[in-house]
Amino acid sequence: MSSLVSVQHIVSPVDGSVLAERTLADGARIEAVLAAAHAARRGWVSVPVERRAAMVEAMVRHLESQVGEIAVELTRQMGRPVRYTPNEITRGFQERARHMASIAPAGLAQIQVPRTEGFTKFIRREPVGTVLVVAPWNYPYLTAVNSIVPALLAGNTVVLKHASQTMLVAERLQGAFDAAGLPPGVFQHVQAGHDAIAAMIADRRIDGVVFTGSVPGGAAIERAAAGRFIGVGTELGGKDPSYVRADADLPYAIGENVDGAFFNSGQSCCAIERIYVHRDVHDEFVEGFVAATRAYVLADPLDPATTIGPMVTAAAAEAVRGQIAEALAAGATALVGERDFAASRPGTAYLGPTVLVGVEHSMRVMSEESFGPVIGIMPVADDDEAVARMNDSRYGLTASIWTRDVEAAARIGARVETGTVYANRCDYVDPVLVWTGVKDTGRGIALSSLGFDPYVRPKSYHLRHPS
Repeated sequence: MSSLVSVQHIVSPVDGSVLAERTLADGARIEAVLAAAHAARRGWVSVPVERRAAMVEAMVRHLESQVGEIAVELTRQMGRPVRYTPNEITRGFQERARHMASIAPAGLAQIQVPRTEGFTKFIRREPVGTVLVVAPWNYPYLTAVNSIVPALLAGNTVVLKHASQTMLVAERLQGAFDAAGLPPGVFQHVQAGHDAIAAMIADRRIDGVVFTGSVPGGAAIERAAAGRFIGVGTELGGKDPSYVRADADLPYAIGENVDGAFFNSGQSCCAIERIYVHRDVHDEFVEGFVAATRAYVLADPLDPATTIGPMVTAAAAEAVRGQIAEALAAGATALVGERDFAASRPGTAYLGPTVLVGVEHSMRVMSEESFGPVIGIMPVADDDEAVARMNDSRYGLTASIWTRDVEAAARIGARVETGTVYANRCDYVDPVLVWTGVKDTGRGIALSSLGFDPYVRPKSYHLRHPS
């Protein structure tokens, strides 16, 4: 493992200033972290699951007590307006952590099997060991909690490597778990480069890895784990579709689709990225969608009046601008674009939302992940065409269907290649339901009663009584 030392900076998308800098872990630091995690296993697995759950609750309470500081800090790191950043802790994070803690005793209980005279037989769920969590920047608390909490509840030790853009989140989590009383070595974080991550995955003291990020990043994680025979969980790209049927509650569908497309500047794994509307209501839908989009306020995200902030980096914004330019050159029309937002400036992270019509699947904006504030809207003739369009993608995380007929939504959803089917909802993760995807979206499993499965291995006990 390389012992070279380098420094990682957070450049704030708000104003381009350097928000923080940290020294990346060298070989000695990585070795110390892995040794501590390995040494802490035996003690942590002996802690009753109810006690582990109590520590998770204490961790959540600690973060809740700091939510005002966290909100501003998070806005400065990745650009989401400060009017929304508190919700990441007060809603999603605490909801997911507390739900997984509440179901842990039953979810991790040993599995009973039919009784056999003269034998005791059962199956235990035992922790895999030490789990490496590689978390992204876009929802840095929410994505991390999906893996960290169930892994710890299951009796594993955890090492977190957070995205460089939000590395302060890792420090907040470390402080919260320390305050909750976790023993040393049970939860640790490192700031490390790609080579160091690959070396950690190759180390036999890592027994599982969870990655949320890009498809190329997921492929790199799988290559690093090849031949290790450890669990690799991946939640990767998305190009989530929305289908608005002719019988939809149109005003409601318009508002929810606009929010689903542009909240967090479209930087959500389950954001709506393409919309198909029944031709009978297409024009009315587009008219309402355009009006609602123009109502956004793009400005300094530290201003409570701002409703959409900059993207995470200027480079990310330029990538989205590139997709938009290609689509326009190929015949698409922008009904809303940068011209409609005074703060939107080429070359910066500030990019106003763009609404495109006249789009085709040959355009990258309709086929490749955009991960930014742009949406393409297409008319469709019926359910069959909508299903065909929705399935014409190499991704499959969520799909939303807007209709007054929920049974029809279920029938349509059964034909859509996706991990989650929504009806009259989008861009929401419910902890009682499993969070997963298909195709190039990866093979991750998070939350619900199934959310402990990646962090345990079954062990059978077949005990014959003396005759």
